[in-house]
Amino acid sequence: MTQETRPIQAAEPPAQIQPAQAKDDKLDAALLKVMSEGGILNHDRVAEEAGVSRRTVYRRYEDQAALRARIWTLLTHTGAMPDDLDELLGGGLRDHFRAFDEKADAMIMAMSSVEGRTMRNERKAERVAAYSALFADSVSGLNEEDARQATAVLQLLCSGFAWREMRDQWDLTGDEIARASVWAIRALLADLKQRGAQPLDAASRPEEGRTE
Repeated sequence: MTQETRPIQAAEPPAQIQPAQAKDDKLDAALLKVMSEGGILNHDRVAEEAGVSRRTVYRRYEDQAALRARIWTLLTHTGAMPDDLDELLGGGLRDHFRAFDEKADAMIMAMSSVEGRTMRNERKAERVAAYSALFADSVSGLNEEDARQATAVLQLLCSGFAWREMRDQWDLTGDEIARASVWAIRALLADLKQRGAQPLDAASRPEEGRTE
């Protein structure tokens, strides 16, 4: 009686990076490098940095607004505006600022250059809508103008400007900046809860049962 022999299975080849993915990775790296160097952002500079043709860049990004949109996505942790306050305060802001640390050169230019300002302003409507929704319950007792001002301050604490200033002026890391910002946001949210409908320039009511 002969023993059955099983065919030897060939080992699976290691996963290969697909050419299209490799090209996209090169373009992403080039976009961040060009942003970090400042100056005009255009398809020619990205193509030269990535070592690809100008046509290749245009096939991925039809205009300069598309280039800026991709850079914004690369700089942010999730590529999207926050939509969950508990998640933001529980670790989302920390991850957000860690991502800024990892791409600090490009992020600093994004917060200080003409191209960076254009990039930020292109997301203004989306940003205002997202943060207005995020803090809507917290500012619901205020009049419309006070609610807008309070939301603006809360959004600032989540922004690249907060990250840049605390990094440059106080030598804080992304984790430290997030910790300080979350503390400040929680303090402001607690004040808003006590404040009710009182205007922002009035002292908030003391907590019920608390004596001076």
